[in-house]
Amino acid sequence: MPRDIQPSRHRSVRYLLLTIGWLSVALGVIGIFLPVLPTTPFLLLAAACFVRSSRRFYLWLVTHPRLGPWIRDYLEGQGIPLKGKVYALVLMWASISFSCYLVPMPWARVFMLSSAVLVSLYILKQKTLPNP
Repeated sequence: MPRDIQPSRHRSVRYLLLTIGWLSVALGVIGIFLPVLPTTPFLLLAAACFVRSSRRFYLWLVTHPRLGPWIRDYLEGQGIPLKGKVYALVLMWASISFSCYLVPMPWARVFMLSSAVLVSLYILKQKTLPNP
């Protein structure tokens, strides 16, 4: 657990973060089996929530034999596997394209496309790990 990040002092905030963290873990696990639901972002969100609410759950998540590898390399600054980058970009652009087709409002399309471009740039900028 990063030493410079302290858990929240407010009990209600900790409970809220724990709730969001466990919901994110559940969605991340579902995402392993459903190709339309991204796994890694939900597990990263869970790790971020747990690091501020529960050291025990944070350590459980990052050392978990099945879930830990999805996020450990990213958290350690080593990068994202090529397969993960391709998977994330293809699914993101497919869902954004479909959403733009369904949503008739130009301002909403601009917002969705702008978000997709920024997220794509962020993903592409990360180090690339070779596929195992």
